[in-house]
Amino acid sequence: MAAPVWSVDPRTGKQREQVAVEATAQEVDAAVRAAQAARGALTDRTVRAAFLRSAADELEAAKDALVETADAETALGPVRLTGELARTCFQLRAFADIVDEGAFLDVVINHPDNTATPPIPDLRRYKVPLGVVAVYSASNFPFAFSVAGGDTASALAAGCPVVVKAHPDHPALSELVAKVLRRAAAAHSVPEGVLGLVHGFEAGIELIKHPLVAAAGFTGSVRGGRALFDAAAARDVPIPFHGELGSLNPVLITEAAAAERAEQLGSGLAGSMTMGVGQFCVKPGLVLAPSGASGDRLLKSLTEAVSNVDAGVLLDHRMRDNFLAGVAERTQLAGVESPVTAGAGGEHTVSPGFLTVPADKLAAQGAHDLLLEECFGPLTVVVRYEDEDEAKAVLSRLPGNLTATVHLSDGEAAGEGRGPELLAELTPLAGRVLVNGWPTGVAVAPAQHHGGPYPATTSTSTSVGGTAIERWLRPVAYQNAPEALLPPELKDDNPLGLPRRFNGRLER
Repeated sequence: MAAPVWSVDPRTGKQREQVAVEATAQEVDAAVRAAQAARGALTDRTVRAAFLRSAADELEAAKDALVETADAETALGPVRLTGELARTCFQLRAFADIVDEGAFLDVVINHPDNTATPPIPDLRRYKVPLGVVAVYSASNFPFAFSVAGGDTASALAAGCPVVVKAHPDHPALSELVAKVLRRAAAAHSVPEGVLGLVHGFEAGIELIKHPLVAAAGFTGSVRGGRALFDAAAARDVPIPFHGELGSLNPVLITEAAAAERAEQLGSGLAGSMTMGVGQFCVKPGLVLAPSGASGDRLLKSLTEAVSNVDAGVLLDHRMRDNFLAGVAERTQLAGVESPVTAGAGGEHTVSPGFLTVPADKLAAQGAHDLLLEECFGPLTVVVRYEDEDEAKAVLSRLPGNLTATVHLSDGEAAGEGRGPELLAELTPLAGRVLVNGWPTGVAVAPAQHHGGPYPATTSTSTSVGGTAIERWLRPVAYQNAPEALLPPELKDDNPLGLPRRFNGRLER
């Protein structure tokens, strides 16, 4: 008998209502096959763009019910959730614009050239959708990285139907959002199977193994993401797996920057690391700060600011238990101090805090390597370095990250001293490198890159911004194909008015 799926209130830990039952292997198969059957309805780019815009409109129309349900299941608060829903709608419309423009198809046409060495035949290249995409929802962004989030929006924009594995922290919201998207699909004669939804751990495994699933997107833990990544690679036909797994998001504060504005840096760090109860994937989890008077001033400011932050509710009690255990394990390490102790703020809440440790404790492999692992929640580790060599030694031991940040003095930011060198040292560590800012907050913009070296992500792609669509496409080239047989995207007269490169010249 399939297990029931309950909506749970993280503020109390109590079950609210039964939402669904965990999907069986047969039900996963049915969802994937329905998605596969809906592929043809997404062939027309005009329909895809209209569907995405209708999805945004329908989500906005259902805002009150969606936000209320999301808050009941996540405790993230109406203000945060209303903003996240607005971001999700903006994202859907942005992908609709990308579909209309058509540049994502990367159309390239070369007519024959017998004078080239070797001779060039008639070649026409563009990108086609991969097929059914499995999307694994994130816990901490119930709108923007869930059923209607960036993975789903970009996959639909590419022409790929989606089957979502709902996150157990917001199952009722997942059901509501799926209904909204299916309503938007129906308005354009797109079958409701274009957006499938399944619940349950075993359903997630069945989904990644299904032979009709052509690619997958995941946002979550290193352990869960790596298991799915390995399963995707172990299939008889391996598939692309675009996973966001975990990130420390290191911050380097130079001695000159600390001397110039220690108090501002301390309060800014406190705001970033406690935002959303520390549950952002780009929370600064490790901060390199100088020893000495300027570093002491920074820690004093950080202590005051963090001490004034109220306890908050994490997304579920499992995360709360893991956070408390992680804090305790890190605090017991030799040389680690806790100026503000993170821990239980109440029966269902946690209070923020931070740890400090001398940089030499991280210079070589050992027990302190635990500090180089993400601790999900409102905790950061401040590493005190004596000189530039110590800071550089710690940076050299860091895993891949979504972001890396450097805080420079005004002179260093103007190119004096080691400013350019520090930027170059941080670049191999992350997909987004910040100067004199804080990493929390990921703008949805064409130039955005939300990804990074493993374990931040399992691919080189981004999950935020317009280029996220590239994950669900593959190139195909036609050689010497008669004009009558070519798809309209590749015909000489360009009936669809697409931007393209035609015989070496870029046409817009």
